[in-house]
Amino acid sequence: MSTTTTSTCVARPFSYLCDTNAAWGIVLETLAAAGIVFSIVLMLALLIMVPRIGDYAKRAVVPVQFIFLVATFGIFGLTFAFIVELTDQTCPTRFFLFGVLFAICFSCLLAHASKLVKLVRGGLGICWWVMLIMVLFLSLVQVVIAILYIVLSLVRGATPCSVFNTNTNYQQINQDFVLVLIYVYLLMAITLIVSVISLCGPCKYWKRHGAHIYVTMFLSVGIWVAWICMLLRGNVELNQGNHNWDDPVLAIALVANGWVFLMMYIVPELCLMTRCQPDTQKDCVQTQPRLLRQTIGVDNRVFTHENINQGQDSGRCSPVSSQNDATIAMRDLEQIKDFSIPRPQQRQNPYMQYRSHDLTSM
Repeated sequence: MSTTTTSTCVARPFSYLCDTNAAWGIVLETLAAAGIVFSIVLMLALLIMVPRIGDYAKRAVVPVQFIFLVATFGIFGLTFAFIVELTDQTCPTRFFLFGVLFAICFSCLLAHASKLVKLVRGGLGICWWVMLIMVLFLSLVQVVIAILYIVLSLVRGATPCSVFNTNTNYQQINQDFVLVLIYVYLLMAITLIVSVISLCGPCKYWKRHGAHIYVTMFLSVGIWVAWICMLLRGNVELNQGNHNWDDPVLAIALVANGWVFLMMYIVPELCLMTRCQPDTQKDCVQTQPRLLRQTIGVDNRVFTHENINQGQDSGRCSPVSSQNDATIAMRDLEQIKDFSIPRPQQRQNPYMQYRSHDLTSM
């Protein structure tokens, strides 16, 4: 009597969840489950820290960061849809949620970076409700694109979704999957550019937040370039036309990008959330050009040189030095005495006494 042993505990299409021969499924679902738990912990930590946040600029970013954590939680959960084999049920889920979840994450990063652009220059930045509206509208664009593709291609059966597809069908699905994400590529490029702009400003304190976004976007771009190249060309050339590694590549991209979001953005942001902001005047180094500085009084080099040479006893001070020199002691101005305009008076003739002397002697 012969016995057959199987390396999996469940039947297809869920066999990769516990297949010991294909260990990539077990490793990725472990990392994804750990990411889900860690995302929940960070959500609770963010909510607990809200009352301790004294800076209004930081508190305004909390709703956007909470949405970012929810989307990251969804990215880890979507990994299981790629560990499960391609079916008519998992195919629409992949096409819809992959782009939408990443669009939400990159929209949140773009909204935060847009606020930092003004904060690093000493401004107030955009309000929290403006940031929420920005995230909502930027994400809705990808929602519309994904729905249109699912209705036009998948529901009508133009592109079959099955694990038994031919190589031609697999190539068509992979190309469509990459094309549906064109809007997400645009969001990534804009967010990366804005994060670089947020690093250019006099306020060093807010540059740290911009550096978190820049590093996160830089690593995300690298991950996306890698999985797109592997999905379109790498797997076909390495496996001689076999598409068995398409799902592992996408699952690895999801898990890697999710952990980048948590470790490079959320965790450093939470560490800086309750720190007190230093004095703005000391932290912000003025880099304004000399030609754009506001001058008071007469901007004349001769006038300024004359005031410097006259000294402190003259009662006059240079408008340039009085604005910037804090070492000069302040003193009250002397009270101005009343004065009157002299009236013309008739002067006595100085020869009058001689005339009177001559008249008396006669």
